[in-house]
Amino acid sequence: MSDATTLRDLHVPGTPLVVPNAWDAASARMVEAAGFAAVATSSNATASVLGYDDGQQAPVDDVLHAAARIAGSVSVPVTVDFERGYGLAPAELVERFTATGAVGLNLEDSDPATGTMVDPAAQADFLAAVRAAAGDALVINARIDVFLRRAGSPDEQLAAALDRAARYLAAGADCVYPIGVGDLELIATLVKEISAPVNVAYGQGAHSVADYATRGVARISFGPMFQRHLYAKFAGSLLPALQADRNPFAE
Repeated sequence: MSDATTLRDLHVPGTPLVVPNAWDAASARMVEAAGFAAVATSSNATASVLGYDDGQQAPVDDVLHAAARIAGSVSVPVTVDFERGYGLAPAELVERFTATGAVGLNLEDSDPATGTMVDPAAQADFLAAVRAAAGDALVINARIDVFLRRAGSPDEQLAAALDRAARYLAAGADCVYPIGVGDLELIATLVKEISAPVNVAYGQGAHSVADYATRGVARISFGPMFQRHLYAKFAGSLLPALQADRNPFAE
C-alpha cells in the first residue's frame, strides 16, 4: 500500500486523523515518536524557520526542500500546507512536489497576498489539473477560506462553502478544509452537507478532539499553534531567566 493510500484511508469521519503540524525534521520526528499516524506541516511555521512571513513569501525552492527534509526524516505519511501552489502550473507543481516524498497537500482558495477569494470555478479547474497530473499519488486537501476571509454574511458564507466544497470534490479533491470555523453546530452542518471527509482546525482549544469526532470530522490540524507555544516559552521565560542570571531550565 502506498503512503498516499495510507493517508487517504486515515480520513475517517467520526474517528478523525489528528495531525500536529511540524515545521522541520526535528519536530516531525517528535510527532512520529509520539505515535501519530501522519505528519502535517504548517506553511506559517515553516516560513518562520526559513526566515520569511507566511503567505507564499518563502521561495518555493526553500519550501520544497523543507518538505523533502521532513518527509525523509519520518516513516509515516507527510502532508504539506502548500498555500496556493506558489505560482506553479499544475504539472510542474505535481512533478516538483512528488519529488519531495510528501504524499498530501493543502491548496487554498484565497489569494495569500490580498485575502481575496479566488473564483470557485477557476479554483476547481486548478484542482482538477493537479489531480489529472498526480493521479492517485497525492491526497488533495482543498481549503475553503470563506469563513476565514468573512466573505459575506454568515448565511452567504455557509452557502458559498457548500458550493465550493461540491465543486472541489467534483474536481478530484479528497477532502475539504473549511478554515476559520469554530462553532460546533456549524461544523456539524458542514459535515452533514458535504459528502466527503472534512478537516477542521483545532483552534485555541475551545473544543476537544472528542467534540469534533462526535460531529463527524475526519481530520484535525493545528497550524502554527505548537511552534508558537514553544517559541513563546523560549522568548517569554527561558531567555529572560538567562538574562537575569537565573537557571532557565528551572523556570
